[in-house]
Amino acid sequence: MTRRSLVVLALACACRPQPGSSDSDGSTSGTTSGAATGTTGEPPTSTTGEPATETATVVHSFGSYLMTPYLEIEPCVQWTLHNDEAIYVNAVTLVNDGGFHHSNWFAVPEEVFPGEDGFWDCASRSYNEITAAVEGTVLFAQSTQSRQEVMQLPAGAVIKIPARHKIIAGTHLLNLGSTDLDSELRMALDIIHPRDIGAVLAAMHLDYRDLAIPANKHSRFTGNCSFKATFEKSTGKPFDMKLYYVLPHYHYLGEYFGLQVLGGARDGEFLFKLDGFNGGANGAAFDPPVDLSDAEGLRFACGFNNWLGKDIGYGIGDQEMCMMLGLVDARVMIESRVSEGSQLVGVDGEVVLHEAECANYAVFKNPAQGPPTPEEIARPLYVPPADPGDVDLEPTKSCIDSAPTAAPDTPTTLASVRDSIFTPSCTFSSCHDASAPAAGLDLQTAEGLGARLLAHEVVADTPDALVTPGDPQASWLYRLVAECEPQNGDGATVRHMPFNAPTLLPDPLVAKLRAWIEAGALDD
Repeated sequence: MTRRSLVVLALACACRPQPGSSDSDGSTSGTTSGAATGTTGEPPTSTTGEPATETATVVHSFGSYLMTPYLEIEPCVQWTLHNDEAIYVNAVTLVNDGGFHHSNWFAVPEEVFPGEDGFWDCASRSYNEITAAVEGTVLFAQSTQSRQEVMQLPAGAVIKIPARHKIIAGTHLLNLGSTDLDSELRMALDIIHPRDIGAVLAAMHLDYRDLAIPANKHSRFTGNCSFKATFEKSTGKPFDMKLYYVLPHYHYLGEYFGLQVLGGARDGEFLFKLDGFNGGANGAAFDPPVDLSDAEGLRFACGFNNWLGKDIGYGIGDQEMCMMLGLVDARVMIESRVSEGSQLVGVDGEVVLHEAECANYAVFKNPAQGPPTPEEIARPLYVPPADPGDVDLEPTKSCIDSAPTAAPDTPTTLASVRDSIFTPSCTFSSCHDASAPAAGLDLQTAEGLGARLLAHEVVADTPDALVTPGDPQASWLYRLVAECEPQNGDGATVRHMPFNAPTLLPDPLVAKLRAWIEAGALDD
């Protein structure tokens, strides 16, 4: 893999008044014609006299990973920043072309897990997330199946990446399609000046591992995580924690996540809810942050709709997970986990209820995770160097309409369309699965698929049928996957598909759908 990165310095500042400057009519002006750059040793200032905001965006492509049909693999990936000074990250953007089921990201010293950048076998460097978190810091986590995601923290809240660090992640790749998937992975870091920092955040992790999800039932698993006492015992200080960001994680059977305050006057107050599973970016930032100092901890719950004919446990593949990443302003990192002791506590309507108490652990933050020094605050914004051969990358790839003359991937049968397009890109993210299909369109069930496509009533305001045999351009399904900005009957632009994808499917796959429609949209 080749290392490609772009550093884009964005200095958002108004011009400072210059003594003696004047407009053409001779009157004294409050601005100058040249923008301050912040590289003269003095911070640029706004028209109010306060220092202006300095930001920079660092963009990097990890290259592409070729996933053969039905491949499931968990490689690691790395990007060495070559940063001689600390950088302070206020936002992270992650973009991929599909197949990245989830990934957990850390910043670690360059000498930890030594080796070349790019993709590599995690076991070859004895990679594990506990070492990454303790030696460095948690940076980011990807929502399940998300192709495009931005973790934007509130103003002044940052993840600190100390000098001479690298970005590293364990990834879970899954290609459920019948064709090869070549997926590029790209990341952008938005960094801010040390003088603008209000809080250097640490990680919190809630995890319900003792899952026994019953077959053909709705169920919910609730973990009560009373970590106040653990915090106070570890630090010798009163409990003090502010919650800035949360990201839940479950798989395709998940249908609910809830986060509540546990204990204190606000016991039971909901902080966050998520219904369903759609492959979207599902993190949420709190501005202002949630002060948990008067609580005992947090209560979290995951709900599942197990329509499979077997019980499901905790794990990858066809198994499930129930966890949450939190970013907090606190003295320690918190790990709260249900590894055993899950109890059946009742039934609420059709939902089988399970509950357990969390085991709680506290780990002090790495000493390098301190606030900016006075020297950092006084200096201009530091931006990591770019390699001489770097390509000018944008944080998000540009979308280009599918080429109408592209040769189709073969065969161009409905069964192949389902296996190569619908299954990996439309149903596995649960938008159009059999259990709760978006817009009532089930693209998962093989039996009767052709008839459903022809008979489906389009919800969008468009004169096009979902599929018009012989005419792709009059088929709303084709236009949604072939055009970056499809327009409805009123001329309004609607979101293209797949959901939450910055770009379209590869041209040969779009051409396969086009060829199937042109040939009469025949059922197999």
